[in-house]
Amino acid sequence: MTANHTVGILYALLGGICLSTSGVLMRNLEHADGWDVLFYRSIAFLIAIGLYIWYRYRRDTFRAVCAIGQPGLLAATLLGVCSVCYVFAILNTTVANVVFIIGSGPLVTALVAWVFIGERIRKSSLAAMLVAAVGIALMVADGMTEGGMVGILLALAMVSMFAFYLLILRSNRHIDQVPATGLSGFITIAIAAIMVDRFEINLHDFVICVSLGVFQFGLGFLFLTLASRHIPAAEVALFALSESVLAPIWVWIGVNEIPSRYTLYGSVLVFASVIGYCLISIRAEKRSD
Repeated sequence: MTANHTVGILYALLGGICLSTSGVLMRNLEHADGWDVLFYRSIAFLIAIGLYIWYRYRRDTFRAVCAIGQPGLLAATLLGVCSVCYVFAILNTTVANVVFIIGSGPLVTALVAWVFIGERIRKSSLAAMLVAAVGIALMVADGMTEGGMVGILLALAMVSMFAFYLLILRSNRHIDQVPATGLSGFITIAIAAIMVDRFEINLHDFVICVSLGVFQFGLGFLFLTLASRHIPAAEVALFALSESVLAPIWVWIGVNEIPSRYTLYGSVLVFASVIGYCLISIRAEKRSD
């Protein structure tokens, strides 16, 4: 294992750790609703990513933003809507349901790539998708019996749109699309600004929103972006599963939110299938090298 490879793994783990804090932070809100969170979180996220882009490009910042083109604008729109779905998914079902459905993202992305751009899909990957589908079905059944169905549907919508977002990035990987990630903040702000009743929130909730924008969302995605420069995408997805492992633990410790039995059963299936898929993909990439 090279030093760069180790650094890449560390970045992916740190990205997952940052992303895993969303549930416990949002469960500690006092009065702010979902639209308040989206508005202030997105402003903080936009500033954080904007500073990073400016630091990287300096005088060429405007050119770097323009270079994303129409594909980048579409990617930004998808990610902006994903942010809306994510926040309201967390607010309408258990954190465990959301993060394990999101954890199936690598499988959903592979399926979308197969259907829309004809990327080859292995039989082992197809088997992993079927196992994950069973796990998600258990979570859906839990939502139907225990409540939280709206949150589960929003999480499913989010992971589907995020797969298309990744597909656009993959098809345009010759262009730095970090500015598109930043522009997604504008999309979310525009949507939230229409829906917010009042723009006044207390200091406690404001600090949480800023933490979500800078630390959880901004730093989390930045670490994953840096990881992708050092290790293959399959390894990034594998080690970023630290989000799915830690997020339910944080809310269990912080607010005593315990996943239901069906959620635990389903999460085991999703988690096992994604790990299996990532390990198979890593082995295949090493063989191709």
